[in-house]
Amino acid sequence: MDVRPLTELYTDIRPGYYGEYGGAYVPPALNENLARLAEAFFRYKDDKEFQDEFIHYLKKYVGRPSPLYFAANLSRKVGSRIYLKREDLNHTGAHKINNTIGQVLLARRMGAKEIIAETGAGQHGVATATAAALFGIPCKVFMGAVDIERQSANVSRMKLLNAEVIPATSGTQTLADAVNEALGYFIEHPDSFYMLGSQVGPHPYPNLVGYFQSVIGQEARNQIFEAEGRLPDSIFACVGGGSNAIGLFQGFLRDNSVQIFGAEGGGEGEVPRTAATLSKGKAGVFQGTYSYCLMNEKDEPSTSYSIAAGLDYPGISPQHAFLKDSHRATYYPVSDQEAVDAYITLSRMEGIIPAIESAHAIALAMKLLKDKNQLAIVNLSGRGDKDVERKLENFIYKKFV
Repeated sequence: MDVRPLTELYTDIRPGYYGEYGGAYVPPALNENLARLAEAFFRYKDDKEFQDEFIHYLKKYVGRPSPLYFAANLSRKVGSRIYLKREDLNHTGAHKINNTIGQVLLARRMGAKEIIAETGAGQHGVATATAAALFGIPCKVFMGAVDIERQSANVSRMKLLNAEVIPATSGTQTLADAVNEALGYFIEHPDSFYMLGSQVGPHPYPNLVGYFQSVIGQEARNQIFEAEGRLPDSIFACVGGGSNAIGLFQGFLRDNSVQIFGAEGGGEGEVPRTAATLSKGKAGVFQGTYSYCLMNEKDEPSTSYSIAAGLDYPGISPQHAFLKDSHRATYYPVSDQEAVDAYITLSRMEGIIPAIESAHAIALAMKLLKDKNQLAIVNLSGRGDKDVERKLENFIYKKFV
């Protein structure tokens, strides 16, 4: 199966924009770094040698293509035919490795002496540390102090892979603060390579991350035709910053018959106890790009909350902002309780423990597909090993004990 990345879709003719969203709103000190990165990315992304090397590592190291699995037991319960795109079976256990392999190959060509990254749930941190270890490049990962506590298993994995994990102790001590500190370090150390993990931030990062993740949607499109002989009626993915979702969505954006749904971290209730940026936020500049953002009463970026560290982010990909406004995709908040219920349901019915982030997409699919007799794909963006020992007892007790 051909896994070459797709040409990015729904991009404005202005580089780095999706309609009115995107761009690069950064301090002058970052302009040169971003310009060099953009020049290298657009030079190499269509280079045959670069693509061949990327495809080699996706197949032989990551383990692609990831399977498209028919979840028969879940399908019977819901009343629709549900396939899971098994990104949880990739090396390191999530979709993040697709992006870090692509970026590390780019970093090598740019002569990078050090890799830096941010992480929330820890999956991008692990994938970054893995790629850096593979090519022998020193690695620093910035992670919110709160996330270090709630995702300790992934912290141990990063350290084993010889990455230095640096706590972000400002603000809410979660993903947004880790991004801030990583960007600050990037400004002070322009010879480093910032391996941004989601489809956020200033141009060219949304283009770059979306490109490397597009293999998910390309594979899923081929696989559903092979399995069912037709396109799905709908596709689902969880949305934090937006990389796993855009990876799946890009395979189907031009197919108007396919409905596209994103599951955001609805948290425990209304703003500010939510991470549902597209459902609750407003357009504004946040961390280098113009997109939707959770705002306070002064129209300033506010804090977010989700049980899922990978969704606990007040910003969003500019491409998702465009897809929302153009009505090509629809986004719904999913509560912590709904996500935990789906986490337990999939574990017990299919023997597959999903990441709590991915469980948000499962929950939304279960709700919207109930007794619809439709064909759907849900992106299972990561595995749930990291969540098994978390303190979910209060949620589990409500329904299952």
